[in-house]
Amino acid sequence: MKEKVILAYSGGLDTTAIIPWLKENFDYDVICCCIDCGQEDELDGLEERAKLSGASKLYIEDITDEFAEEYIIPCVQAGAVYENKYLLGTSMARPGIAKRLVEIARKEGATAICHGATGKGNDQIRFELTIKALAPDLKIIAAWRDGKWTMQSREDEIAYCKSHGIDLPFSADSSYSRDRNLWHISHEGLELEDPSCEPDYGHLLVLGVSPEMAPNEGEYVTMSFEAGVPKSINGQKMKVADIIRELNRLGGKHGIGIVDIVENRVVGMKSRGVYETPGGTILMEAQQQLEELVLDRATMEVKKDMGNKLAQIVYEGKWFTPLCDAVRAFVASTQSYVTGEVKFKLYKGNIIKAGTTSPYSLYSESLASFTTGDLYDHHDAEGFITLFGLPLKVRAMKMAELEKEGE
Repeated sequence: MKEKVILAYSGGLDTTAIIPWLKENFDYDVICCCIDCGQEDELDGLEERAKLSGASKLYIEDITDEFAEEYIIPCVQAGAVYENKYLLGTSMARPGIAKRLVEIARKEGATAICHGATGKGNDQIRFELTIKALAPDLKIIAAWRDGKWTMQSREDEIAYCKSHGIDLPFSADSSYSRDRNLWHISHEGLELEDPSCEPDYGHLLVLGVSPEMAPNEGEYVTMSFEAGVPKSINGQKMKVADIIRELNRLGGKHGIGIVDIVENRVVGMKSRGVYETPGGTILMEAQQQLEELVLDRATMEVKKDMGNKLAQIVYEGKWFTPLCDAVRAFVASTQSYVTGEVKFKLYKGNIIKAGTTSPYSLYSESLASFTTGDLYDHHDAEGFITLFGLPLKVRAMKMAELEKEGE
């Protein structure tokens, strides 16, 4: 029997060309595995395409709920945002995809996993670190880095497929390079490769519209949370994945969550992309709006640092590491009382607060008001400021003393 290889399969031109390439160069039995993280209509017709290309079997694995509950929610709770803008849409999905590839490899008795990520991107790192962490015995084949891979363009790949009797409806026309899942859609290529060019939003956007094209009337939305997990929108209870879908619809309608960023890839280069994350942007803002009420200052300070650390960990593909476990455990410990209701208005790219309530709110109207109450006497601030500012005063006195001696 031939050895089996599991191919991370999207149905696009790259992974379609990899099927005959694997058979020709390694004599593998190729088993395609498409992991559904919420790509929607991008999965149509995959089975026929995989079989026509020479695959012996195709798995289509729906991990959308797992993606939402086990990967997205921990990052939302942490406020994990890479370089202040990127909400980790592609980064969060990769460990879940690779984990399922490993599970299928074990089920099929495969000896290798192959992916079609390029040698310039972050995804090769994310896929391979996860595979190494979960199945160090499995061989990893990175087609674009392999010496036997000679194709350098879409035209080359189309010609290669045709030479192997695979005549599928791919074209060599230039288009954006996109990655889509439940959380977001990313866009790279074309005019975006030049940072001096404005994105052609009329041509580019998929999940929504630009703020200029959004309705002239705002829309109020109410969300409820229990222990840091979203539970309902406008009074209707839903599972997490459906909440994100509905927020995507609402956010897309109102031009929410469009980000144009030049980011620093793990491999050392800068890349420019546009991300659409309408639902994710709303969810993270709502989560933070509630946390403002219920978390104390010291916890919020450390949590901010942990959010930045988790963003880096996830971006670099280190989900299955002791450090990631530890950071996530800290974040999870902060969520016990993140329960309540958040209301906001969506209007032309903006998320405008409209009121927040929680049974665990630390906000005290009597303390925050200008009247003197039993818990706070204005005169108490005098002693506090004296001690709080003592290091500054001592230093200033010392510097003045030294300056006088120098005269």
